[in-house]
Amino acid sequence: MSEIPESFVTADGGHFPSVGLGTWKIPDAVLPDLIPAAVDLGYRHFDCACDYGNEQAVGAGLKKAIASGACQRDDLWITSKLWNTYHHPDHVRAACEKNLSDLGLDELDLYLIHFPVTLAHVPIEKRYPPGWFFDPEAENPAMKPARVPVADTWGAMEGLVEAGLVKRIGVCNFGTALIRDLQSYARIQPSVLQVEMHPYLTQQRLLRFCQEEKIVVTAFSPFGASSYVPLNMAGANESVLDDPEVISIAGAKGKSPGQIVLRWAVQRGTVTIPKTSTVAHLKDNIEIFDFDLSDAEMTRIDRLDRNRRFNDPAEFGEAAFNTFYPIFD
Repeated sequence: MSEIPESFVTADGGHFPSVGLGTWKIPDAVLPDLIPAAVDLGYRHFDCACDYGNEQAVGAGLKKAIASGACQRDDLWITSKLWNTYHHPDHVRAACEKNLSDLGLDELDLYLIHFPVTLAHVPIEKRYPPGWFFDPEAENPAMKPARVPVADTWGAMEGLVEAGLVKRIGVCNFGTALIRDLQSYARIQPSVLQVEMHPYLTQQRLLRFCQEEKIVVTAFSPFGASSYVPLNMAGANESVLDDPEVISIAGAKGKSPGQIVLRWAVQRGTVTIPKTSTVAHLKDNIEIFDFDLSDAEMTRIDRLDRNRRFNDPAEFGEAAFNTFYPIFD
């Protein structure tokens, strides 16, 4: 059986667990018990964000898990993200301190720029999380873009590392051109890129680029459409888990389709962060280290690529927030 790591090593020597729990859309009421259950099953990586609106509940779960003796803080990898309204250097530290306060932590293992999207500042005391609308009560609510250079935001992110608030920094939803530009001036190079990746959006060239640059890639939405169907951002017939090729390989391996997709993600060298609200799926999602996929099976899944992106501000920005804001074009 081919070896896949239970953690990937970042450029600074950090051990980044290859399977984590994504907390997007997990209800507050579930998290205080779900997090300890995940820890008991072996999870040590939790992916969070201001915009998810549930970091206080995540924090309650982390506190409960640590208090039980099931883990220590140093055993865990906690990621959070800088929201679009806090990109100006004057607001980066306050935003990070709010993440830390809600999570009940003194330091993050990883802090990411959530999108290459800069929106007008909304004070924390006015509305938190601020969301996408500048003024939800306006007659025609919309996003309000602001022009803040990535270089300015990144400089403030570097300041968080130097202040001991975060161990390392990275980006989400960036392409190769933006990353190359960032690398040209960054004093602290990005450790991680988090992007949408699944069998219908394999992003082979972006993955190869990051691997050559020693940037660890985290694949969000590893199951593809499942999180987006309820938001009318995907069709029910677009589920990777219902794909005949995935089902065929799952049957041959005696595994679930979800386990096949997650094994493919980690075996190709990406960290994966499936989301679930149930203990049964938590267990299923982390049990991917007792089998492997052959080169032929990996290729069969690679060939499912449709370049189908579900999380695209050019689409949902206009549909949901009355603002056309492409970032991938």
